[in-house]
Amino acid sequence: MSVVVSQLTKRFTTSGTPAVSEVTFSAPTGAITTLLGPSGSGKSTVLRIVAGLEEPDDGQVFLDDNDCTYMPVQKRGVGFVFQSYALFKHMTVRENIAFGLKIRSVPRAEASARVDELLSLVQLEGLGHRFPAQLSGGQRQRVAFARALAIKPGVLLLDEPFGALDARVRLELRDWLRRFHETAHVTTLLVTHDQEEAMELSEHVVVMHEGRVEQAGSPHEIYDNPATPFVASFVGGGSVLKGRVSAGRAELGTLAVAAPEGAKDGAAVHAFVRPHDVKLARPGEEALEERISMAKIERLTRIGGQIKLALRLPDGEPMTVQVPKPVFDELGVAEGDRVMVDLREAKVFVEDYSI
Repeated sequence: MSVVVSQLTKRFTTSGTPAVSEVTFSAPTGAITTLLGPSGSGKSTVLRIVAGLEEPDDGQVFLDDNDCTYMPVQKRGVGFVFQSYALFKHMTVRENIAFGLKIRSVPRAEASARVDELLSLVQLEGLGHRFPAQLSGGQRQRVAFARALAIKPGVLLLDEPFGALDARVRLELRDWLRRFHETAHVTTLLVTHDQEEAMELSEHVVVMHEGRVEQAGSPHEIYDNPATPFVASFVGGGSVLKGRVSAGRAELGTLAVAAPEGAKDGAAVHAFVRPHDVKLARPGEEALEERISMAKIERLTRIGGQIKLALRLPDGEPMTVQVPKPVFDELGVAEGDRVMVDLREAKVFVEDYSI
């Protein structure tokens, strides 16, 4: 089942800024589409409108080309998984999973077989007699998935489903969801603020900010070709260098890279430099190119197999760089030393923009 939202707008106050403003995107059939953005960007509001839990002030929702904008929740054929599990504490795992089947008057034998199938699918065989309080957080969330899938929904809606879990369990469930989806191929809309989660799980990403869609595309397109300064800053993070255009180059203090096409001389620019897009070397006798500068190491932080370096460029601008530990060890530098900074890539925008 495909999902198309067109020009969705939703206000919760008559005079305030809309929570969602003219949001338009398509979620491909059988794929995971992620709504990615910071808190307050309107992601969950869009998901609730698709589910039928909220009505838009304007715009439409189409499920397989059928206008479902004002269709009751129970007729949409969607399953919803919340961040807080939302399981019935007084019901066993089996009863929780069977709840949607019971209210639809599915015959008992058929419902029991469906529950057995789902317990196997979410790897909880033998735990059907337990109550939610007797399960771990990861197990409870898998019960929530099974309950949402019991009615065989055409669309699965996931609202920050891993947000309440610790880091290890979150990674395990993310891996489980990826493997599950390779089997089920149910059209899925996932809401998250975790860009790593979005990039790992999704075939399609919709980046949202302040109630609007900033960019939609594949994870590769979003990361490598950000369409706006917000996307460049939010996806991948990194340093922001300010400068101006001169003779087709974006001059960023002591560094320079190609300016955006059509940029006029004197135009102010912001360059977004991701931590992995910078190459470091020990100072040498090489002739300096315009994309290369000297920098001082102000702080080192070890993050597993990666080393994060806080640098200071000659013009006083800070820059964050991250390199694998073997590369750092080969450099043989320490805090206070100077290194050569080779700016291999930057996302440059001609725009008055602030983070």
